[in-house]
Amino acid sequence: MTLKEKYLEKIEGQLKEWTAKIEELKAKAEKATAEKKVELQKAVDELKNKKEAAQKKLEEIKKAGAETWEKLREKTDKALDEVKAFWESIKTKFH
Repeated sequence: MTLKEKYLEKIEGQLKEWTAKIEELKAKAEKATAEKKVELQKAVDELKNKKEAAQKKLEEIKKAGAETWEKLREKTDKALDEVKAFWESIKTKFH
């Protein structure tokens, strides 16, 4: 397995994890009071948008050649860091 393939596998695993966390947050929103539901839904939407941005970066890496994918890797890592940071900020707020 190449370094690129290992990286793709790792990132795909992280994205699946974020999908599960989004579903968890959606479930909390459904059970929440009306006011909290609105807040949670906004958080779900933003988390989903950040995850989708990271997913797009991953797709770019899949299509990239050997020289290009390393540059895209930095952008993908940054996008994933944004997802993680946002999750950490809302996790403490809603848990």
